[in-house]
Amino acid sequence: LALLLGVMAVGLPRPPQVQRTRLDVARREATAAPVTARGRVTAQADRLLRRLGRTEALETALERAGMHRRPADVVVLTAAIACPLAVAGIALSGSVAGLLLAVVAPLGAVALVVVRRSRRQKAFADQLDDVVQLMASSLRAGHSVLRAVDAVSRDTDAPAAEEFSRVVNETRVGRDVTSALEEVADRTGSQDFGWVVQAIAIHREVGGNLAEVLDRVGATVRERSQLRRQVSSLSAEGRLSAVVLLAMPVVILGVMAMTAPEYVARLTGTGSGIGLIVGAGLLVLIGALWLRIAVRVRF
Repeated sequence: LALLLGVMAVGLPRPPQVQRTRLDVARREATAAPVTARGRVTAQADRLLRRLGRTEALETALERAGMHRRPADVVVLTAAIACPLAVAGIALSGSVAGLLLAVVAPLGAVALVVVRRSRRQKAFADQLDDVVQLMASSLRAGHSVLRAVDAVSRDTDAPAAEEFSRVVNETRVGRDVTSALEEVADRTGSQDFGWVVQAIAIHREVGGNLAEVLDRVGATVRERSQLRRQVSSLSAEGRLSAVVLLAMPVVILGVMAMTAPEYVARLTGTGSGIGLIVGAGLLVLIGALWLRIAVRVRF
């Protein structure tokens, strides 16, 4: 518990508001010397991730979630939370409870990344109509594509401002603007913005009135956004029911563990009881996947 409070008190280093290029990040990681115990632990975690080949995947996941943290920092923080939970579980109810509580931290970290990524993608999708209109207005005023992208980075809110600021910074170091925009579409998971990038790429090859094309694409994006909101409102009841049904077994088990610990001890103290817990967990997982498929509408 003291280790967890110490990590929370120190906190993770926050990145500057200015978007940094990958070259700057790599240079800083290569020259930074771990002079503290926390730095040495982070360096060891970074070497372990590189040895396992998981650094790039974790960087991509954190990047898409808009979490400006290094994978090693996230791993160290997760371990710092998991260890006290495991010790508390072992002290209270035995090794099985300690193992279950230790798994809570990594599962919570994964859930946090998934939720942050989904929220960021949804926020970008909600901003896309305004982004396309602003780009079309800038092009209609006689500006270039890069100037239109720069206008979006200055006149919109996050996450669109962050993504387009990154595009501007990458083009300043020599990257092609179309490739940078394609990476934005990939990070945000926006199929609609992928159409915008395709329109820009075709215009750069064959020419034409790009502002008019973006106006038509913007109208399509607007209609799809309205349909997405309607589907979300119609499926809200099903999603809320899924959350209640999935949380009910866990909440009941927690209440029983506090009010009647001897009753719960019969489950955790025998092999058959542990088997029942594992079976119930698998059934809850299957139900969660089933409900997710039922309430998620893709178009």
